[in-house]
Amino acid sequence: MLNTLHATSYFAPELGTELAALGVTHPRAVNFAVRAAALGPVGAGAVTATFYNYKHDLVARHIPAVWAIASPEDVLAARARAVDATLRRLLGEEAVTSAEMAEAARLALRATKACSRSARPLYSAHADLPVPEEPHLACFHAATLLREHRGDGHLAVLMAAGLDGLEAVVTHTATGKGMTPKWVCATRGWTQEDWDAASARLRERGLLDGAGELTPDGVALRQEIESETDRLDRAPYEHLGAEGVARLTELGAGFARAAAMAGAFPADLIGKG
Repeated sequence: MLNTLHATSYFAPELGTELAALGVTHPRAVNFAVRAAALGPVGAGAVTATFYNYKHDLVARHIPAVWAIASPEDVLAARARAVDATLRRLLGEEAVTSAEMAEAARLALRATKACSRSARPLYSAHADLPVPEEPHLACFHAATLLREHRGDGHLAVLMAAGLDGLEAVVTHTATGKGMTPKWVCATRGWTQEDWDAASARLRERGLLDGAGELTPDGVALRQEIESETDRLDRAPYEHLGAEGVARLTELGAGFARAAAMAGAFPADLIGKG
């Protein structure tokens, strides 16, 4: 549920406003800059590798050019201002300054103490950033660490499963829990031809049927991927303990529901399209 809180920033108009003030106006440039800024002024190759499911041609149109417009340090500061404004708008001042928000931040930060840097570049880069003093920003920071820690491990599992970036997205969309093809193509740079080619490869492997649905083997593979990702990501939550995890889940779910009800996400974002 904390991942949901983190994800609100990607769809918030406040983020575009803050980056536009720095001179970064293209939506994809904004996305690449705010998520990659913790890595420093890296090139397109590093972003494509760590983001995994974006088409390299799209990344290369904006990275590293964006760093000539705004430094990573300025981007990170702009993101913090945008997150502050976004959470205040979505959750309200009472929730942002509540004891529950401070508790969620403490629990989430405690969980991050058991995260591992090894082979986790996006997590490790964000772990080098200072923890904000304000509880709602500290909670967002911790949510980012936990998200990227899990995400870095997830990419290793996808590679082991033999799924390239687009194949991973196609199979996730087929579960009904991923982004629709419309949103994937609009934000990741893939074309319908790319999507169809990836689907054909998955059909050849027996993972997708002719209607674009997962076969039993495809369902089993996606379940194995999630289980193995969970295994690689269990240390933070074992460190937090069952009681702490339950409480953090309760708090995070409440904030996530409030954000969603306030219109944090496009209505057509998730589904099979």
